[in-house]
Amino acid sequence: MNTLHIPKRHLDRRTFLKAGAATLALPLLDAMSPFGRAAAAAAATPRRMVILDRPLGTYAPYFFPEKVGLDYEAPRLLKILEPQRGKFTVFSGMSHLGYPNDHRTEFALLNGVHPDNIKRMDDMHLGITLDQLAAQHVGGQTRVPYLLLGPAISFNSKGVALPGQRNRAQLFTQLFVDGTPDEIARELRRLDDGKSILDGMRDQLRALNREISSADRQRMEVLTTSIREAEQSLAQEKEWAAKPKPRVDAKAESDPNEWVGQTKQWYDLIHLAMQTDSTRVIVCRVPEQLPAPTVPGSQLGEHDASHHGQSPAKVEQVALYEEAHMRLLQGLLQKLNDSPEAGGSLLDSTQVLSISNMGDGSAHSSSNLPVLLAGGGYKHQGHVAFDRQKNYPLSNLYVRMLRQMGIATDSFGSSTGVLSELA
Repeated sequence: MNTLHIPKRHLDRRTFLKAGAATLALPLLDAMSPFGRAAAAAAATPRRMVILDRPLGTYAPYFFPEKVGLDYEAPRLLKILEPQRGKFTVFSGMSHLGYPNDHRTEFALLNGVHPDNIKRMDDMHLGITLDQLAAQHVGGQTRVPYLLLGPAISFNSKGVALPGQRNRAQLFTQLFVDGTPDEIARELRRLDDGKSILDGMRDQLRALNREISSADRQRMEVLTTSIREAEQSLAQEKEWAAKPKPRVDAKAESDPNEWVGQTKQWYDLIHLAMQTDSTRVIVCRVPEQLPAPTVPGSQLGEHDASHHGQSPAKVEQVALYEEAHMRLLQGLLQKLNDSPEAGGSLLDSTQVLSISNMGDGSAHSSSNLPVLLAGGGYKHQGHVAFDRQKNYPLSNLYVRMLRQMGIATDSFGSSTGVLSELA
């Protein structure tokens, strides 16, 4: 086994544990500052960005508060995020101005190009996306410059679509297993046998815990618990995938927990990637749901329900899906908030943007998009309202987010300035 030399007074920021082909990067610890917590808090905190794209919009009356500011009455969906009140801002009346009302706008969601560039699906002219510009700035500071999860909605400076990762097991391997093909295969067999990658690091973890503060030990405990949970979840998924499905005569129905469980695994891996500082930029296009019902209580698939035409019965169906989305978002924000980091929490250093290219999925509307920005060290405002008829440019928010990543820029996409409502 490889051994880890533990400095008596100071740990290098890039210190990691290793056993066989498995590696574990350490979170930002107080011990990584030679002067302790105060200096660590004062030092430059890593700046991170997570973007979650959900393509079918949101039922506006259940998402946007009536009152502006922090003292709003939470509508149905925001009630789920009540534990995070004060740690996020909802923006109403925001969009990419002039975009057509159809699905093609998803390809321009994160680059905000002029609407003339997306007139035809077979001849779009797209620019670099928000995440890729951020990755150019901070990507060299981590093992992985960026992660793209799900179908491609990110583009490089040439407007070329970048491939997304669709396999959670491969992502876990990418983050934590690094070696020759034989070493990787051996490590994966150990995982199949129920042995954690942490098992081979037990002595190193024990030695490390003797050298760090109680606060740092708490950070390490959160990290190792998260890794074990991810391993168990992936192992369970693989086990069930190998088992034959029962044959039934009745009409086939989807497992109501399938989509929710799979999406939670993606979000858990997002948390782990940030917690281990494996990357600082992630885009996750929320996985597609099956046409059949996929959340408890639903009788319609999400796409069918999203085209509700204001039918009360269908609106209630789409609300079930949106509540499931919001519970998953709340879980991710809570995990980030509960992960301590020198000077605060992971949520404090990670701006999480939840967004869709559609406002009203029933009308394929590209205006009044559901925009929610959490964490990131902002002084959040609760609800910021712009004109829902004459929208405010979404790219102005992107300029503000890029500045929060430390990028000195005055423009991005079709911006007309920089959003000033967030300090």
